[in-house]
Amino acid sequence: MNVNEFKMTVDSRSVNEGFTRTAVAAFAAQLDPTLEEINDIKTAVSEAVTNCIVHGYKNSVGKIFITVRIKSESAVLITIKDRGAGIEDIKKAREPLFTTGGSDRAGLGFSVMESFTDKLTVRSSVGRGTTVTLYKRIFGRAK
Repeated sequence: MNVNEFKMTVDSRSVNEGFTRTAVAAFAAQLDPTLEEINDIKTAVSEAVTNCIVHGYKNSVGKIFITVRIKSESAVLITIKDRGAGIEDIKKAREPLFTTGGSDRAGLGFSVMESFTDKLTVRSSVGRGTTVTLYKRIFGRAK
């Protein structure tokens, strides 16, 4: 059961990465998370959005669709979706240090997302896009 929901769509431009991470964190703030929990959310969202920009749409501009659902008094579900290139081999893409982004990319995006959330799922279809779902439990200050 969803308690509250927020949706937004942004262009896959680098300037929108900071905005999306801040907007998602601000919405999640209604759960009264700790500063560490807010920073975890910001970091995971930043990585997911950056993947859409760098890998999903490569040298073009497309749309990034973000949905944030407050699932209960103590959990947030964040879905970040693009309709870009897609991922040929999700298992390989999730390996630390693997990248298709060239030498200026570390290949740690999925590892970072996984380490800052409680659950990470990735669905993708080549030529149709990728959906990343981040689940984060919030223990918060007052709980």
